[in-house]
Amino acid sequence: MAFVDEMTMHMKAGDGGNGVMRLKHEKGKEFAGPSGGDGGKGGDVYIHAVRDVHILLKYRHEKDFAAERAGDGGNDSMHGRNGDDFVLDLPIGSIVTNVDSGETYELLHEDQKILVLKGGRGGFGNEHFKTSTNRTPKEHVPGMKGLEADFKVELQIVADLGLVGLPNAGKSSLLNTLTRAGAKTADYAFTTLEPNLGECYGFIIADIPGLIEGASEGRGLGHKFLRHVKRTHVLAHLVSLENENPLEVYKTVRKELEAFDKELASKHEIIVLTKTDMVTPERVKEVGKEMKKACPESEIFTITILDDEGMKKFQDDLLKLLKEADK
Repeated sequence: MAFVDEMTMHMKAGDGGNGVMRLKHEKGKEFAGPSGGDGGKGGDVYIHAVRDVHILLKYRHEKDFAAERAGDGGNDSMHGRNGDDFVLDLPIGSIVTNVDSGETYELLHEDQKILVLKGGRGGFGNEHFKTSTNRTPKEHVPGMKGLEADFKVELQIVADLGLVGLPNAGKSSLLNTLTRAGAKTADYAFTTLEPNLGECYGFIIADIPGLIEGASEGRGLGHKFLRHVKRTHVLAHLVSLENENPLEVYKTVRKELEAFDKELASKHEIIVLTKTDMVTPERVKEVGKEMKKACPESEIFTITILDDEGMKKFQDDLLKLLKEADK
C-alpha cells in the first residue's frame, strides 16, 4: 500500500441561503404584510485528527471538498435550513496550510477539531425590513458566499520513539519484534520505502526509512521522510555491527539529522548496536566502549535481533526510558 504524507486540496464552505420576498395572503385580506423568511447559514469546514496514518491515501483521486449550501428562506417567515458542516479526517501530526491566506493549523491530538472555513451567512427576507413606515417592503438579500481556499496538507508523524539509521540496520526487524507491526524485511537496502508504525504497551514506535550520506540534500530517499523525525520524542540510532566502522556510521546519520534541522540534535537519543551475532563478543564490547566515549550522554544498547532473552531485557529497559521521557 502506497504511503501518502503530503497533498494539496481545495475546500469550500457552504453558501448562505437567500432571503426571499413574500407577502401574506389571508382570507379576506389579500396583502397582509411581508412574510419572506431569512436564508439559512452555509455549512462550515473543519479538519479532524484521527489515529490513521494512511487515511490521506483515500483522498488521492478526490481533492475537491465542500460543505452543504444552506436552504433559502420560505413562506410564512420560515427560516431556511442551515447547511451541514463538512469534516475532513486527517492523521494526527498533520500540518494544514491555507495556501491563500498563509494560516497554518496543526493537529496534534486525537479527535482534535479545528474550524478552517466559515460558511456564508444567510440573506434577509423581506420581513426583516418591515417598519412602521414601510409595511410591505420588497427588499430581500441573497446569501453570502462561503469561504473557499486551497490547502496544503503535510504529515509529520507523532511518535514516542523513532528508529533511524542506515539502510538494512535492522530497524524494521526491531519494530516487528517489539510491536508485531508486520513491516517488510529483506536482506537488501531500502526495503522500507515508507514509515511504519507500531504500538508497544501504549507507546508509538516509528520506523523511518533508511538514511544515507547526503539525505538532507535529497540523496537516496532524501529529506522526504526526515521531517517525520521532528516530532519524535526519543531517537534510537540503530548501528549494525556488520559495518567496519560503526562510530562513523553513527556520525553519518547524526550529521544528516543535524543538517536537516538543528533541533534534532537536542532530542533524547539512544544508540542500539544490532546484529551483534555477526561479530565476536570482544568486538561488541570494544564498539560499545567507543560509542560510550564518543556519546557519553546517550544510553548504549547491544542486542541480537534473534536473541529472545536479550530482546526482553531491551524491551523492559526501553519502556522504562520512554516512561521517563514522557513525564
